Amino acid sequence: MNMIFQKTAPLALALLLASPIYLAADFNQGLTAAMRGDYKTAFQEWLPIAKQGDSRAQYNLGVMYQFGFSVPKDYKKAANWYRKAAQQGDAEAQYKLGLMYQFGFGVPQDDKEAVKWYGKASEQGHASAQDYLGSMYERGNGVPQDHKEAVKWYRKAAEQGNASAINNLGHMYKNGNGVPKDYKEALNWYRKAAEQGDAKALNNLGGMYALGMGVPEDYVIAYALSNLSASVDASSTNDASNLRSSLVLYMTPKQMEAGQALSSKMYNSKHPIKVLDEYLGKKRD
Repeated sequence: MNMIFQKTAPLALALLLASPIYLAADFNQGLTAAMRGDYKTAFQEWLPIAKQGDSRAQYNLGVMYQFGFSVPKDYKKAANWYRKAAQQGDAEAQYKLGLMYQFGFGVPQDDKEAVKWYGKASEQGHASAQDYLGSMYERGNGVPQDHKEAVKWYRKAAEQGNASAINNLGHMYKNGNGVPKDYKEALNWYRKAAEQGDAKALNNLGGMYALGMGVPEDYVIAYALSNLSASVDASSTNDASNLRSSLVLYMTPKQMEAGQALSSKMYNSKHPIKVLDEYLGKKRD
């Protein structure tokens, strides 16, 4: 939880030199309090300097109101503080404000406004904002649908290691949206995201093995990956269950047993894709 509060970066330190020293002291005192879980003191330190225009304090107050740290949860107040910081160019606040607009938290749901703020954060290199902006272009939410533009932003986020964007880029290659259809390239991106433990990517990788897309068809691996996906993230359970339900219609009891064993071995490893590669190596031998 503590990591969601902004820490002072080198650039911020440089900016502080041009700011009243007491503002820096109050911000750091608030940060110290927040890091030890004393959110009430943090709020008391940040509120005065947020009112004086400190964008970091404004962002952190947005976090406190969004999640209810020492104050009642209030999405409208969260959006208000995020907006103040976002208007000063704070990329994280711009991203959070985009989320608020996309999902209608504290503000009227508005995809165009979401795109606006995702765009501002994306131009500053915010990887999660780039991923969300890509999804808006992919679906045509708040902007005309444009798969090439979606790929552009997914790729920018993927190059920064954003697992969701890496998975989404795999999806674009699988379906040939914005790029030529290429199952091997899709498989490559799914693997990269799966290596980070991304549940959707694990299930998508399983789907590639189930259908023999870019790899030889292998129900055991597909079953293992769908199991692992559900274990990693409960929100992926439905997709994983759908894949497994389809697979069991064609699998023997021995294959299901092998899939379960492989899934368990992958789950208990810090490097599940390495376990998968070892399994594939044994099959080839």
